[in-house]
Amino acid sequence: MKFYKHLYVGEGIKHPNKVKWKLRRNAGQFQIYVIALAAGMADGLGYGDNTKAALITRGIAEISRLGIDMGGRMETFAGLTGIGDLIVTCASMHSRNRRAGILIGQGRTMEEAMAEVKMVVEGVYSARAALALSQQYEVSMPIVEQVNAILFGGMPAKEAVLELMLRDKRIENSDLEWAEE
Repeated sequence: MKFYKHLYVGEGIKHPNKVKWKLRRNAGQFQIYVIALAAGMADGLGYGDNTKAALITRGIAEISRLGIDMGGRMETFAGLTGIGDLIVTCASMHSRNRRAGILIGQGRTMEEAMAEVKMVVEGVYSARAALALSQQYEVSMPIVEQVNAILFGGMPAKEAVLELMLRDKRIENSDLEWAEE
């Protein structure tokens, strides 16, 4: 799929109309991988289930805010293709993004983690695109920002996870609107 190729290699988008449709359809999917990296990092650092639950909760809020601004519907993010996929991608040992995150949390570099996983780790390739979209749509995505800081800015995973967990408490979906039927 060309959309993913552009995300992976960071190329410019050559066919904006086609990509816009695919982007709306898949807006949450590639962000899920980034959240799974963060959840894996928390696991690799030895944090427990409550930390992962907080990351997943804040993660779906981030994904939903951006997806809705891009034309998606809240119902999609609240269903199996949103929260359902996010939970399994963040919790399953079959998730290559979570596994790579665990390794990074344990101190390996991004490159070492990707080599050990031996499969494409989509979250690494889509982290920059998610950050760019959050900036383009002016949507706050602190998890995506911290994952980028770890992967590409040299921030230690422990510091980034602590920054996320120490953020002000807030209602995660207060600015989201549900469609009326």
